[in-house]
Amino acid sequence: PVVLSAISAASSTTVEIATDIALKRMLNFNAPPLKNTAAEPVWKVLIYDRFGQDIISPLLSVKELRDMGITLHLLLHSDRDPIPDVPAIYFVMPTEENIDRICQDLRNQLYESYYLNFISAISRSKLEDIASAALAANAVTQVTKVFDQYLNFITLEDDMFILCHQNKELISYHAINRADIQDTDMEAIMDTIVDSLFCFFVTLGAVPIIRCPRGNAAEMVAVKLDKKLRENLRDARNSLFTGDSMTAGQFSFQRPLFVLVDRNVDMATPLHHTWTYQALIHDVLDFHLNRVVMEEGMGAEPSAGARPKKKSRKTYDLTAADKFWQKHKGSPFPEVAESVQEELDTYRAQEDEVKRLKSIMGLEGEDEGAISMLSDNTAKLTSAVSSLPELLEKKRLIDLHTNVATAVLDHIKSRKLDVYFEFEEKLMSKSTLDKSLLDIISDPDAGTPEDKMRLFLIYYITAQQAPSESDLEQYKKALLDAVCDLSPLNYIKQWKAFTKMAATPANYGNSGVKPMGLFSRVMNTGSQFVMEGVKNLVLKQHNLPVTRILDNLMEMKSHPSKQGKKIVYGCSELFNASQFIKQLSQLGQK
Repeated sequence: PVVLSAISAASSTTVEIATDIALKRMLNFNAPPLKNTAAEPVWKVLIYDRFGQDIISPLLSVKELRDMGITLHLLLHSDRDPIPDVPAIYFVMPTEENIDRICQDLRNQLYESYYLNFISAISRSKLEDIASAALAANAVTQVTKVFDQYLNFITLEDDMFILCHQNKELISYHAINRADIQDTDMEAIMDTIVDSLFCFFVTLGAVPIIRCPRGNAAEMVAVKLDKKLRENLRDARNSLFTGDSMTAGQFSFQRPLFVLVDRNVDMATPLHHTWTYQALIHDVLDFHLNRVVMEEGMGAEPSAGARPKKKSRKTYDLTAADKFWQKHKGSPFPEVAESVQEELDTYRAQEDEVKRLKSIMGLEGEDEGAISMLSDNTAKLTSAVSSLPELLEKKRLIDLHTNVATAVLDHIKSRKLDVYFEFEEKLMSKSTLDKSLLDIISDPDAGTPEDKMRLFLIYYITAQQAPSESDLEQYKKALLDAVCDLSPLNYIKQWKAFTKMAATPANYGNSGVKPMGLFSRVMNTGSQFVMEGVKNLVLKQHNLPVTRILDNLMEMKSHPSKQGKKIVYGCSELFNASQFIKQLSQLGQK
């Protein structure tokens, strides 16, 4: 939340491609993967820690790992049996604990050979610890390669990355802004962020032009990152950006613009209720590292006196391979519901056609017409059978999105999220309100206490003039009656008082929404999604503070690229509004 980055580059290499190439190279013993897929891969085991697991899982499926010869993938600190005739590829952070466990593996002679890959650069002293352990265990020849991979960031999409998922609270908004933070703690947080950003640019093979505001955490990160990049470029023989030392990224003299922004530049957007498919999933469901985890009831309701059955947990991966997801993740939710229903209808029509052809194949009798029909339909059935795997995959994706969209719809209806979204959009765009804020806060059927607090904080942050003390007391009473925790408001009051002295408030431009008529197709009786009572809101173009900053910086370029700009977004921690509210609450507690 603290440091956001936006990179503009004309390079065709996306973050996802660059990271994918680096990982596949590592899994092929740090050699470029062979183009000839007919050759049998060398079978090996992959040993990673939680950090390594988070980096690999959004990009490579189990099938892709198997295709690259990974027969087994295990956590470093799990109980592992010796497999003495197989090479092992390690992909771990160079922490004290991990180094100790690697040394233990060498002593126990677990594998035939060891390829040690460190997510961040390993220090000289820790490298010496491994060398001493290898010498003591008589396993020096078995440690085949040691590599710094510079992959200490997580790529979620081709244009989005985050710095970490494990221990993210250590570099969170709360960690940086708490009142009792020591200088040494702040230095450690900044070093962690800089290390990840440095790894990102090494993988991309690009030396950026850095821009940031003065006098906050973003400037501290920018200064440290600039120093680290300069130190690396100074030594031409060992530079990670030139020569043969490049492992993944392709160095380009076209330098991208790298914009570092402190979270305080825009506090309202993370609290804002959303209306697009991906953002809604992230807001209301358990969605981390491109994976949704949902609980589903098993079987019918238990009879009286019977032990209730446990709920099953369903996991769904939302990846780039899912065409429906790629097309609709940024669409307004009503459009998504309609598209899922259309996909389902199309699939059912195809399924019915296969069933009809099967029944025709069972025709009896000597009728010539029937026999000629049979020969025509044999070709159709053959075609239908050959497309069966594709049809089954389509069915799996339809079921996935039906289940996920239904769960999202339940939240929209039970919490009236469409009402919140519309109201907040009007607040942020300074439009006229058709209902008072107190009415929504006081409505017992409209949302959870957290929803009400999010709405009020957006009002408080975006208001040009703060409410009078008497009005504020009235709002506080309504919030307390709605069982809201006022700690986040205490912090935002302090923050707003400080920012008023330090800088001008953020301007959210003329964004907004336009209500449309009732649905046509989605409202039909056969639909999976009963959208009755839910508003059909159409989004307008947004001009959020970060977007404005980036646009202004890009327009100052004297030679804009003919290929246009490609924006990559990164953040130190990808959190949803609930997590942000908790962090504000911790900061606001007296």
